[in-house]
Amino acid sequence: MEKLGTVYIVAAASGTGKTSLVKVLVESLNNIIISISHTTRPKRSTERNGENYFFVSKPDFQHMIANQEFLEYANVFGHYYGTSKTWVTDQLQQGMDVILEIDWQGAEQIKKLLPECVSIFILPPSMNELKHRLETRNQDDPVVIAKRLSIAGSEIKHSTAFDYIVVNDQFDIALVDLRSIIRAQRLRKDIQRIKQDKLLSELID
Repeated sequence: MEKLGTVYIVAAASGTGKTSLVKVLVESLNNIIISISHTTRPKRSTERNGENYFFVSKPDFQHMIANQEFLEYANVFGHYYGTSKTWVTDQLQQGMDVILEIDWQGAEQIKKLLPECVSIFILPPSMNELKHRLETRNQDDPVVIAKRLSIAGSEIKHSTAFDYIVVNDQFDIALVDLRSIIRAQRLRKDIQRIKQDKLLSELID
């Protein structure tokens, strides 16, 4: 069965606004879904298992690694994150586009397995603004914030390996940019030949 959907990788330094942008993007378009990753990170009070993440123990995650159940996985800030092969494949074959919110390391793994994927890196408008966003979202203590900022520069260096770069200065403009990427990809001739097969047959005949 041909895969009708497209895998989109969206990466950014922590605090850039990636999660908020992707959430609104998915709400504003049809046939697109955010991949739900498995993680060993503790669940936050605002999160729900199976909705935000599949929260699993470290031994369970390592068992899944041994069984090669992940498209990609990484250890980020001492916690594992991984993307299920089966779940993503099922979504693509149903014609759904799938967004993977992962880091640059995961992106490298996905690109090797799925070279046709589309990768997008979201940048903050400045390091000062990134620091401000991390401090005002009230999710992490000062030590964690300092750690995130210290590695943000090295993460951003990998943005040049992505297909698209979007700057999240003004939220609405960044959202339009993301929508434009998705819509343009959906109009590519190789995708339209599959999705519009019946129409093309009628028109050609």
